[in-house]
Amino acid sequence: MIKKITQVLVAILLISFSFYYTNKTIELIRKTDPIMQEIKENKDKFIVATEDAKIEEDKIIPGKKGMEIDYDKSFQKMKQYGTYNESLTVLKEVAPTISIEDNYDKFVISGNNDKKEVALVFPTYYDTSPMKILQILNQNSVLGTFFIDGTWLESNLSLVKSMEQHEVEILNYNNKYEEIYFKSALEYLQNVIEEKPKYCYADYDNKEVISLCSKLKLHTVTPTIKTTSNPYQEVVDKLQNGAIISLPISTTTEKELDLVIKYIKGKGYNIVTLDKLLSENYDK
Repeated sequence: MIKKITQVLVAILLISFSFYYTNKTIELIRKTDPIMQEIKENKDKFIVATEDAKIEEDKIIPGKKGMEIDYDKSFQKMKQYGTYNESLTVLKEVAPTISIEDNYDKFVISGNNDKKEVALVFPTYYDTSPMKILQILNQNSVLGTFFIDGTWLESNLSLVKSMEQHEVEILNYNNKYEEIYFKSALEYLQNVIEEKPKYCYADYDNKEVISLCSKLKLHTVTPTIKTTSNPYQEVVDKLQNGAIISLPISTTTEKELDLVIKYIKGKGYNIVTLDKLLSENYDK
């Protein structure tokens, strides 16, 4: 019996060593193959460096993913082709070392400053209606991000469902941040829009908000530009790459929003959702 077990173990070891040396041989052949050597010689044409998220005290600005060659996939495609062909190079994303995805305890104050993009954010309290705002956005083919009160959500389900092309997040629950009610509102919203909420909103560095939201793995954003009584002029004065522009739902915003949108577009900016603005994905 012991002899048989020994024979089996020896056989397993031999097979393992065989696989090991076979893989090593294949790896060596690939490294010395002229196609692989040429792929590596041309790597600098394709490498895009990552950019770490910028952190200063309790604030953060997203970084950017980079790109590098997927050597195995590139080699396989070119080997089938029979020779080196630059157009068959396969790339893969590389995450930054410091990423917004690992930092929920920091206030996100803007998107990446290299992007000529901005996001329009609309805090929606229980006593306000975004109907006119939605109409203006739709007329201009612009997407907005609405942070809605939990009690408002309960009373406006059909309207929230009609906002599905826009981005909808939870603002608070009855103007409060009690965890049990806030979590309930988050789950309710997720069931309605069939998408997991990602963000919280704070007008300023509100420790109560970020404490709760970081616990729930939600990023807390504070506006780059917080408009008040004169949205158009405030945007004109402060417009910049990556700006999170907060607009109150008010008669003034309703009157000036069309002008705000036209001014932003006229300056060559794309208006995107908050999620798109804060994404660290590589953009070609």
